[in-house]
Amino acid sequence: MTNGGLVALVAIALAGSAAAQRSAEYETVGAIARARAIDGQIHSIIAIDPTALTQARAIDARGARGPLAGKPVLIKDNIEASGPLPTTAGSLALINNVTGRDAPLVARMRAAGMAILGKTNLSEWANIRSSNSISGWSAVGGQTRNPFALDRNTCGSSSGSGAAVAAGIVDYAIGTETDGSITCPASINGVVGFKPTVGLVSRTHIVPISASQDTAGPMTRTVRQAAELLTVIAGSDGADPATREADARKRDYAAALDADALRGKRIGVMRFASGFGTDPLFSAALDLLKARGATLVEIRSFDDKAIGRNEFTVLLTELKAGMNAYLASTPAAVRSRTLADLIAFNTANAASEMALFGQETFVKAQATKGLADPAYLKARKASFTAAGPNGIDRMLREHKLDALVGPTMPAAWKIDAVHGDQIPGGGAGSLAAVAGYPHLTVPMGQVKGLPVGLSFIGGKWDDARILSLGFAYEQARGPLPGPSFWSSIEGSPFVAPLLEPAR
Repeated sequence: MTNGGLVALVAIALAGSAAAQRSAEYETVGAIARARAIDGQIHSIIAIDPTALTQARAIDARGARGPLAGKPVLIKDNIEASGPLPTTAGSLALINNVTGRDAPLVARMRAAGMAILGKTNLSEWANIRSSNSISGWSAVGGQTRNPFALDRNTCGSSSGSGAAVAAGIVDYAIGTETDGSITCPASINGVVGFKPTVGLVSRTHIVPISASQDTAGPMTRTVRQAAELLTVIAGSDGADPATREADARKRDYAAALDADALRGKRIGVMRFASGFGTDPLFSAALDLLKARGATLVEIRSFDDKAIGRNEFTVLLTELKAGMNAYLASTPAAVRSRTLADLIAFNTANAASEMALFGQETFVKAQATKGLADPAYLKARKASFTAAGPNGIDRMLREHKLDALVGPTMPAAWKIDAVHGDQIPGGGAGSLAAVAGYPHLTVPMGQVKGLPVGLSFIGGKWDDARILSLGFAYEQARGPLPGPSFWSSIEGSPFVAPLLEPAR
């Protein structure tokens, strides 16, 4: 299909999603058609749920009501949903992991009248198998591609969720994050991504990495859609102790949105957060925040060495404990029952699983000594204290701030099967990830045709405030161009002429 044809399909998709309320069957048929027309280019979807239309017809039959009734949603393939599809985390080791279970967040979406359209591709094992990985690649789903330029990366690990929303296949998707896995792909694919406070959304029946940092969250076209979806999926779950306060803390996040929310607020500008190539857009975003009534406070530096020294130890230790517990709960058809079994599986299936990169992070995790290990306990205390009490909390308190802002990430890098991810700088997300605090990214523009996002970060349980501030910015910013599915940015009409010699 030509670029023009794809653009036309995306335009139809976006127009349809803004139309008057439709039946669930109509919405689901449309989403399946868009997936079939578009996804061969970007590999954002591992599988369409064969029960999706049956779900939709049942939703129509019972007359479900509410802002999300009848809406199709895609979920990352490390989240369980009852039905015939396995939950693979992108790995061939879990190709038979058909559990028959709904994760609580999926059950909540079904209760709200949403149809589970299918499973999205991801960085295999949520990007924790190797430090030399290619974001967006999994043995099951292949390489997810960025709909703005097909040779560019989608970031990870919620790669497919971000790309599918950007491409107009759906308006609503679910991603998961341990450190950057919602906000980075949302930024790089030009969509909204929200990482909630850890403990606001249940992690039960989600393939784990870190009990300290894991959370699921919305990936959508607009902040309002993210707020609507968070309202549905938030809540306490007796099987996840981290969520014990969720019912008391949750609210109607969409009802709390205020286009004037920036007025009178003090916003800390995280100058220490790198967003290579984003400076002009970031400056324009800051000017817009000021124009909408915010007072900006410069924060020039932050010492994050304690986070860098300790976070990896936490992730390795919690990965082994969490993965062993999860695998023990899977059906007997799943032959890998421990992390050690996964390592052995990958070794035995190296041609399909490890031709592009290895599993040295798995091996390091297997060598950890458990959750009672003093080295782990010390590392967790040090990393959390640096990111939370001595990081975000201190900046908010000392500068009397309502939130922090910074560029989420640089623009998308090229897919590189030889060298792995070549990310040109960091971003704003690790502080919020390690602390477990809310982080919203909202598109702020494009660098030579590639999207970048603006991050809003707050303290624990500040989810409603952060969403409202991001909504106010989004309303003031106005619309941005959608994807064009160029084979490369260098081949696009706004860059290609610049690469030719002078005549």
